[in-house]
Amino acid sequence: MSDPHSFQREPRVTQVQGHHLLTRAYLIHADGRWRMRASAVLLIVMVPLSLQAQTRPRARDLGVVLEGTPGAYNAITDVVGVEVGHTTLISGEGRLTVGRGPVRTGVTVILPRGKTSSEPVFGAWFTLNGNGEMTGTTWLQEGGFVEDPIAITNTHSVGVVRDAILRWKVGRAGLQPWGLPIVAETYDGNLSDINGFHVKSEHVVAALNNAAGGRVPEGNVGGGTGMMCHQFKGGIGTASRVLSAANGGYTVGVLVQCNYGLREDFRVAGVPIGEAITDLMPCISIADPAVRPRVPRCGTTTSSKASEDEIGSIIVIVATDAPLLPHQLKRIATRVSLGIGRTGGFGGNGSGDIFLAFSTANAGAATSTGVTSVQMIPNDRMNALFRQTVYATEEAIVNAMLAAKTMTGADGYTAHALPSARLQALFRAARGLPRPPLAPTPNTR
Repeated sequence: MSDPHSFQREPRVTQVQGHHLLTRAYLIHADGRWRMRASAVLLIVMVPLSLQAQTRPRARDLGVVLEGTPGAYNAITDVVGVEVGHTTLISGEGRLTVGRGPVRTGVTVILPRGKTSSEPVFGAWFTLNGNGEMTGTTWLQEGGFVEDPIAITNTHSVGVVRDAILRWKVGRAGLQPWGLPIVAETYDGNLSDINGFHVKSEHVVAALNNAAGGRVPEGNVGGGTGMMCHQFKGGIGTASRVLSAANGGYTVGVLVQCNYGLREDFRVAGVPIGEAITDLMPCISIADPAVRPRVPRCGTTTSSKASEDEIGSIIVIVATDAPLLPHQLKRIATRVSLGIGRTGGFGGNGSGDIFLAFSTANAGAATSTGVTSVQMIPNDRMNALFRQTVYATEEAIVNAMLAAKTMTGADGYTAHALPSARLQALFRAARGLPRPPLAPTPNTR
């Protein structure tokens, strides 16, 4: 822009799964005040989000192989029919101004049978520690069905997301006289203007309408945009496991929104990664000591041993095509806790660790007339499902952290990316493997 008196605002970025939209507005200084330029520039850039997701490796790309056999996408969408959608909101920088930003937030939706189907699925939920929210669980526990899309967002946007799902369903086939959507949350107030209520109904509708199967964008996307995990940047992650033919050949898919954990507890496949990477702790890039005085300034030496109490949260959604009834799905949801434990989570007092499992089998079970016949796996054959749920949960968390790039948000608060090259080196050293000949993978995405 040629005007020497012009001021360019921070771009507002809105990502919808499949596309990335960037808009820029300009202000000019005239008559002693700032005004919007009459010929304001609107720049819209559309980039496939799937291409962005390829710039940082997943765990298996680094040779960090966890137990079990993944599906084709190593994602929750390996369970046939499941669709995932994201809307990502990123705008502003610098000091926090409530209602204006900076904004680092969004919403993620999971549709168990895809957006073209309104048929319920059997489901159940479990909470490891209940300092959080998941709406709709009273009826889920009573009735045993997931009847609406599932959504995950920030703590203060649960209500608007729930209402938006109902608005989206109005006029669609299958809506009962009432709806009780399932919406869960984690807190992104370190990086984002959470009290500005930036997630709107149209953002939820966009995520629903753009939900798709196949590869799932991870890291700084959707509800995970402003989240942190083990004091690295966190967010959305996913993984899947396919059981052997002897165990039925069923698929288990997991999606996480991880925002929990202390650095020193972080492990990958039993390797104490957090004990080895004690730098890159969260920090404030603004020098003013009055801004969040308890948070270290970036560039100073800070040990992870001086970390704060564990007050984060994690939401986990498990999908399977195995024929399971609600009481069995409750058992599956419970096993998520063990996957989190493998990475170093312990369900701290301030944490909202809430999990949901559903099965796409038994189509037609929710019919309101006649007698319904359903199938179920005997309890004695569920051990393989338990084990693969644990493995997929662990890998989904690691994938979320590897996918997330370093982010600076409100008040210059900075959450650093998990350095993939260092993780790879630590893992290989612990396994007695030589360093790979390839150049280290960049730490930003």
